[in-house]
Amino acid sequence: MIMKKLVLAVSCLMFAFAVNAQVSKDDVQIIQATFGKEKAELVKAYMKIPVEQDAAFWSLYDKYEEERRASGREKLALIEEYAKAYETLDDKKAADLMNKKLKIADSYTKMQKKYYDLFAKQFGGRQAAKFFQLEDYLENIIRLGIQESIPFIDELDKTKLPEATKQ
Repeated sequence: MIMKKLVLAVSCLMFAFAVNAQVSKDDVQIIQATFGKEKAELVKAYMKIPVEQDAAFWSLYDKYEEERRASGREKLALIEEYAKAYETLDDKKAADLMNKKLKIADSYTKMQKKYYDLFAKQFGGRQAAKFFQLEDYLENIIRLGIQESIPFIDELDKTKLPEATKQ
């Protein structure tokens, strides 16, 4: 129940964030601070870290979160760039945005692999996989919320043109 409420709250925050597409550094910090606190509580409840591993887990978790948040800021900056370019998007800008998206995704995957290896070495493969399964779940919920709020290329143009309704 807690996880569903958290996911809904995060999705709503991310939806509102993406719709406005006016991302300030302060907004990013506020949302990430709120999400990080709630997320940490969720991770604690889900992972059930043994007391003797608690300090080591949270130390590594904090390092992971710092890098994950940096990736999140890159993703949000890309959404803002897309929003600003949406009405005048041409082939060159679309390609540029897509290449940036792929670079961010590749960097995120490499970062997760790095931390998976660190978590697995310190806490075992099962615990590491469990943690990243939760991470993937939350990431997918957030991505879906963002994707649903971002217009597809040419989507808005079709709603403005009367002949588009005849197609």
